[in-house]
Amino acid sequence: MPNTCSHHRASAFSAAPRLQRGFTLIELMMVCALAGILVTVSWPSLRPALARSGRADAVHALTQVQQAQARHHALHGLYAHDLRALGAAAAGASPQGLYNVALDSASGDGYVASASARPGSTQAFDTACARLTVEVRRGFATLGPSARCWQP
Repeated sequence: MPNTCSHHRASAFSAAPRLQRGFTLIELMMVCALAGILVTVSWPSLRPALARSGRADAVHALTQVQQAQARHHALHGLYAHDLRALGAAAAGASPQGLYNVALDSASGDGYVASASARPGSTQAFDTACARLTVEVRRGFATLGPSARCWQP
């Protein structure tokens, strides 16, 4: 027979300390505020690193163009005037889609290929290296705008 005394029911709601599980809303808000402050403080120092990592996309695309041009030159004795003649290695966009790739000029003894940051992409803010170029003349390559833009 269950005990229905009033003092037993009252003891179930006593002020004894309860085991808390989880976080309060205030604690969660404090963590979010702290994370926001850390991101705000660290963002200016992270932006150049993000720009450098994005440049790897342009370097990769222009390296593919160089290799495809070398194959085309070996087969035909001259460099291609159009990216379509080079096949899938140079489709007009970088592998991650951050840059537009183009052949700016081509002749029998050389070519100029460029990778320009696509407007609205994260690389568009990389003003110092928004356009990378490789100029090949008589088998020798010149990288532009500076060697710093080509380094990881």
